[in-house]
Amino acid sequence: MQDRALSMLGLAEKARKVVSGEFSVEKAIKTGMACLVIVSTDASENTKKNFSNMCEFYECELCFYGTKEALGAAIGKQFRASVAITDKNLANAVKKQINLV
Repeated sequence: MQDRALSMLGLAEKARKVVSGEFSVEKAIKTGMACLVIVSTDASENTKKNFSNMCEFYECELCFYGTKEALGAAIGKQFRASVAITDKNLANAVKKQINLV
């Protein structure tokens, strides 16, 4: 894995600061736990729109990055269309790697 952003995502997973799966990510956004939401670029248009609207409403940062397989592999699971980072510092480190800062 050469992608540093995905490596940082893996580090966040080891620290247990990552929530994955549509329902878990939605719950993290609505409860204010999510600092950064990452949706895969190959997710369905409905999923992208749903998370875009939700993140805008709850004022949570959102980015589209990687594929479902890459996001899943980064956190040691099968494919994932969405993940949320629940730690502010780890979220900032991932944003820096994605060049969102």
